[in-house]
Amino acid sequence: MTTENTASKAQKLRSLLEQANYEYYVLNNPSISDYEYDMHMKELQELERQHPELQDPNSPTQRVGNDINQAFEQVEHRYPMLSLSNAYSFEELADFDTKVRKVVPNAKYSCELKFDGTAIGITYVDGNLVRAVTRGDGVKGDDVTANVKTIKSVPLKLRGEGYPQEFEVRGEIILPHASFDRMNSEREEIGEQPFANPRNAAAGTLKLQNSSVVAKRGLDCFLYFLLGEALPSDSHYQNIQQLCSWGFKVSEHMRLCSSMAEVEDFIRYWDKEREKLPYDTDGAVIKVDSLSDQEDLGFTAKSPKWAIAYKFKAEQASTKLLSVDFQVGRTGAITPVANLEPVQLAGTTVKRASLHNADQIELLDLRVGDYVLVEKGGEIIPKVVGVDLDKRAEGLSPFRYITHCPECGTELVREEGEAKHFCPNDAGCPPQIIGRIEHYISRKAMNIEGLGSETVELFYRTGLVSDISDLYTLTVDKIKDLERLGTKSAENIVKSIESSKQVGFERVLYAIGIRYIGEVTAKKLAAHMKSIDAIIAASYDELVQVEEVGAKIAGSIKYHFSEPKNLEQVKRLREFGVQMEQKEVERASDKLKGFTFVISGTFDIPRDDIKRMIEDNGGKMVSSISGNLSYLVVGENMGPSKLEKANKLGVKMINLEELYTLINR
Repeated sequence: MTTENTASKAQKLRSLLEQANYEYYVLNNPSISDYEYDMHMKELQELERQHPELQDPNSPTQRVGNDINQAFEQVEHRYPMLSLSNAYSFEELADFDTKVRKVVPNAKYSCELKFDGTAIGITYVDGNLVRAVTRGDGVKGDDVTANVKTIKSVPLKLRGEGYPQEFEVRGEIILPHASFDRMNSEREEIGEQPFANPRNAAAGTLKLQNSSVVAKRGLDCFLYFLLGEALPSDSHYQNIQQLCSWGFKVSEHMRLCSSMAEVEDFIRYWDKEREKLPYDTDGAVIKVDSLSDQEDLGFTAKSPKWAIAYKFKAEQASTKLLSVDFQVGRTGAITPVANLEPVQLAGTTVKRASLHNADQIELLDLRVGDYVLVEKGGEIIPKVVGVDLDKRAEGLSPFRYITHCPECGTELVREEGEAKHFCPNDAGCPPQIIGRIEHYISRKAMNIEGLGSETVELFYRTGLVSDISDLYTLTVDKIKDLERLGTKSAENIVKSIESSKQVGFERVLYAIGIRYIGEVTAKKLAAHMKSIDAIIAASYDELVQVEEVGAKIAGSIKYHFSEPKNLEQVKRLREFGVQMEQKEVERASDKLKGFTFVISGTFDIPRDDIKRMIEDNGGKMVSSISGNLSYLVVGENMGPSKLEKANKLGVKMINLEELYTLINR
C-alpha cells in the first residue's frame, strides 16, 4: 500500500469512527455495532503504529488515553471563569428579575438544568480541540486536555460548518449514575472507600494523571456556553442549538422563557422530574438570553449580573445522634456509622447513616448528643452532612475516633493516601475472617448455595471453619446436628461445596479476596497469566503489564503472596481440587456477535447463567439501558422505571425463549 493510499485509508477510518462516536454518544442512535466499531478502531491503531508520520493528536485512537503520568500545567483563562450567584427561593429570583429589567425591560431568559459535576472550558481552533482547562480559581485552571479527550461525547474535530476560527465552549463534566454505581461497586469489592457522590467522583477522575484510567471511568459532558468573536447569534439559546450541529452534546431540556412565571414553572417541573434523569442535577441556571444585553448588565467582582443559579432543596432532616458504631469489613477497613433517633426522610424511616471516615467526623466537629443534619440526595444510604450548632447542649465532648479495632483490640493503622483506618490483624480478627468466607461463597465468586451469613458465623464460632480452605473439610456428619441445620440442609451444603471445585479460575482468583482485585481485574489477570503459579511467580513489572493492573494492584498481589499463610491457603485449595489454572473454553457460536444486552427481572435460571450464555455466543453485556441497546432480556417482576425507559427509547424487549431462538436460529 502506498503512503498516499495509507493516508487516505487512515482518514476514512477516522471519519467513520468520529461519525460512529457522534451517533452513539450524542444522538444516541448508532448505525454500526460495537464489534464493527472495535474492528475499525484496531485497524486504525495498527495503521498509525506502522506509520507514525500519519498520527493525529485528535484521532479517535487518542480517546483510550495513555499510561504516562504527568503533572497538570496551570493555564490562564482567556475569559475569567466566574461562579454564579445562588438563589434558594422564588423571592430571590424575583429580586434578580427586578434588577435585570431595570436595564433590560423586555428580557428573555434561557433556563437550563444545573448539572452537578465539574466545570470545564474547551478551546477549538480551526474546528480542532486544542485545550481543555478546569475552573481552578476562575483566573487559572489545570490543563486536563489529555483526560477530556477520552470523553467520547466531546468532539475532537467539529462537524458541519459556520463555527468561528477560534472559540471556547464551556460545560460540565459529569459521571452518570450507571458509571458511578459501577465504579463504586468495583471499589467496594476490592475494599476501597467508595466515592461519596457522582460530583466528587467526576472531579477526582478528571484530575487523575493517567488518562487510560480516566477513559475507563465513563465520564460524560454537557456543553452550555459559547465564548469568542463572531458568534453565530446574539441569542445564547440559538448559539447552544448551533453547538448541536457542530457535534457537541447539549441538554435537550433547555427552555426559552419570556417571564419569571415561566421560569418558575420550569423549576417546579424539574424539581420533581429530576429524579428520573440518569445523572445528578442540583438546580436550574437562569441566563438573560441576549448576549448584548448580558454585556450591558455586566459583572460583579465574582459573578455575572445576567445569570443566577436556583438551588433545589436537598432532602434533609434533623435528628439526634445517639451513638457511633464502628464496622469492620473483610479487608479490615473501619467504617463509622451514626445511630440516630428515627426520623422520616424521603419516604423512609432513617435510623443509621454513614459518617465515612475520621476526617469527615473531625470536619463536622461531631459530638454524641448533637442534632445532626441527615441527607439522602441522590444516594441510597443516608449520610450526616452537618451539625445544628444552635441545638448543641452544653458539656458535650468532642468525638474521639477509636485507636484500636472494636472486634479484636488490635491497634489501627492508616496508610498514606488512604481515607480509612484499617485493622491489620487479618489472621485473627473475626469480622475479617467471616467476611472473607462470605465473599468466597458469594454468587459472583464460588456461588456456594445454602450458606448464609448466620451459617458461616456458626461454622466459625464452632471452630469448623477459620479459613476458606476449611470449607472443603466439611462433611454431612460434622454439620448436620448444628443449630438450624439438619441432614437435608447439610447434604445440600456439602454438595454445593463439592460443585464449587468446577468453578473457573477467574472466579477463584476473585473469590480468594486479594485486596483491590475486583471481578473485572480477576478476569483480566486470569486470562493473561493463565495460572495461580504464574501470578505468584510474576515480577512487579510483569504484573503491571496486565490490563486493569496498575501499581497499587500489582503491589497488593506481591504483598498477598509474600505471606506464608496465603501460599499455604493456595496449596490447600489446590489439593482439594479447586481450579488454579485457566481452561481454554471455545466459544459456542458467534450468533450474537455485534449485539448488546441488558438483563432485567427474575428468571427460572440464575442470571449469571444467562449472561454467560450471551457472552459464549458472542454477545456483549452492558450496564444500562440506552437507545443503542440491541436487546433487553425481560423476566418476571421487571422494575417499572426500566420498563418505562425501554419503551421511551424504543428498545427491543425479548423473553428467555426468544433469546434461545436467537442463539439457535
